[in-house]
Amino acid sequence: MFRARSQPPCKTRVVLVVGPRQAGKTTLARLYATRDRPYLTLDDPATLAAARSDPAGFVRGLKQAVIDEVQRAPDLLLAIKESVDKDQTPGRFLLTGSTNLMAMPMVADSLAGRLEVITLLPFAQAELAGTKGDLLDRLFDGAGLPGVVSPLVGDDLMDCVLKGGYPEALRRTSVSRRQAWLQDYVALILDRDVRDIANIDQLDRMPRLLDVLAAHAGQLVNHSSYGAALRLTTPTAQKYVGILERLFLTRQVPPWSSNAVSRLTKTPKLHFLDTGLLAALPDVTAAQLQKTAPPMVR
Repeated sequence: MFRARSQPPCKTRVVLVVGPRQAGKTTLARLYATRDRPYLTLDDPATLAAARSDPAGFVRGLKQAVIDEVQRAPDLLLAIKESVDKDQTPGRFLLTGSTNLMAMPMVADSLAGRLEVITLLPFAQAELAGTKGDLLDRLFDGAGLPGVVSPLVGDDLMDCVLKGGYPEALRRTSVSRRQAWLQDYVALILDRDVRDIANIDQLDRMPRLLDVLAAHAGQLVNHSSYGAALRLTTPTAQKYVGILERLFLTRQVPPWSSNAVSRLTKTPKLHFLDTGLLAALPDVTAAQLQKTAPPMVR
């Protein structure tokens, strides 16, 4: 189920696994919990209260630990820094977070030099198919395209696009139930997680902004256009889009060019990290996709 690979023993004092909610971080982290490395989740109110009220005391009694959803108590990072500086044993803390923790302004320390960050995203199609998923490596190595025995076209392709890669969504065989789960998922993140990482004045605009971004998915980033659609200033729209990126809902992808300066200066495109979630926002169906799909994939 997980993107598990054979790796050399960990030489880092702290490992942080980040990614969207329901991508499998907690299930993965629990695999590394033992009697000597307890599992602690900050989704538990009592544990969260203890971590927030006395971060240093919370960490002081831990030789090793798995701490889930650490973004809920960002002051823990400073206490962890002090602890791992005193005891530099590798692999002491395994942390998980549902936001890009290092971009949060309330984080007191980056743990630079002590921390390794691993991003865990929803399943890729190669993972679901049990294949290598080495297309980019092959292209850059000059090996060419891999042979495809049964290419996905027509209804099968549409089905893959609409399902996306969230494990919980994939467990739902009914299209309507899967769409409902994805819509509830977005609503809960915008209502709850946004408050955890940012203090914004117009929280009610976030769902509408996400709908606007869904309509612009795959296009060049244009914050002034997003803002105009919602009567927001361009800097405010840019700030709100950044929040959605930190929550792993969207990502800005820079253009590819052999010229490094061009990659830095040209306008990126906005993409959603999961096609199923993107399709769920406007309630896109397979029939609607079939009408707009190019003939080669029908």
